[in-house]
Amino acid sequence: MTTINIGSRKSKLAMWQTDTVAGMLEDSGMETNISSMETKGDKILDVSIAKIGSKGVFTEELEDQLSNGATDIAVHSAKDMQSILPADFELIAFTDREKSNDVLVSRNTTIDLDDTGKKIRIGTSSVRRIALLKHFYPHVETVEMRGNLQTRIKKMDAGDCDALMLAYAGVKRMEYEDMIVKIFSEDEFIPPVGQGCIAIESATSLSEEKRDKIRACLNNPDSESCLLAERAYLRTMEGGCSIPAFGLAVLDGNDIILRGGLASLDGKTVLIKTEQGPREQADSIGERLGHYILDNGGREILADIKRVQG
Repeated sequence: MTTINIGSRKSKLAMWQTDTVAGMLEDSGMETNISSMETKGDKILDVSIAKIGSKGVFTEELEDQLSNGATDIAVHSAKDMQSILPADFELIAFTDREKSNDVLVSRNTTIDLDDTGKKIRIGTSSVRRIALLKHFYPHVETVEMRGNLQTRIKKMDAGDCDALMLAYAGVKRMEYEDMIVKIFSEDEFIPPVGQGCIAIESATSLSEEKRDKIRACLNNPDSESCLLAERAYLRTMEGGCSIPAFGLAVLDGNDIILRGGLASLDGKTVLIKTEQGPREQADSIGERLGHYILDNGGREILADIKRVQG
């Protein structure tokens, strides 16, 4: 019987995702072993991801295990993956995608972001969410908030903020849906590339037999087409977690519709464009969007961001 060794982060959400993947593999007749660890991004919680350096902040240690053969695959939130993987690694599967919206979570069910007369503090460490909040709700105050979902809720309950801005997928998977007080529209708050999807990474040295079995079990072709377009866009922007870029692809028949863009850190400028084409051209659709955004104000925004972030 084929045994698949799986690497994962230790957080409850990461383990939920990994247990789900392991269950799918086992249902297909494979055995699994799970090895969990804390990554640099899990350990350093008093500094924003942009300041840590976004490349591999949640993946580097897991890739070390893949490289030395200790694990066959690593399970990631697709939105945590850097746009350009290190040499000798690849993403071999993308799972069914959950709703990709951002949500507001709070104990206070009366929070109204449209009420400009009330001071509202929202906890988030995402440069994209901060920029879009500044654009659509400039009266709202944002509070730097790192850590896993349970840690953030404890900080909110301790009075650090009034509400948390999070991904719907994680909130649902951790069974906190009853705390959602607002679901943000994907038309305004376009999610980050990959949000709501689980990505499976392997070393390119993984045997073809294992790779094929894993893909056959885990990969959703529709998710893959959309994620390839989104990731091609982010790769063209040379972006990761440290820039307020966003992109969401959906299928319309055989066509991919990719809507994405970039915001300035102060939220005053938001660039958005839609590209469309056959799913077989996923990479070129993403690249077209990236080049359009770069050529129409994106380069200047990115240069400003680099100056600010040092």
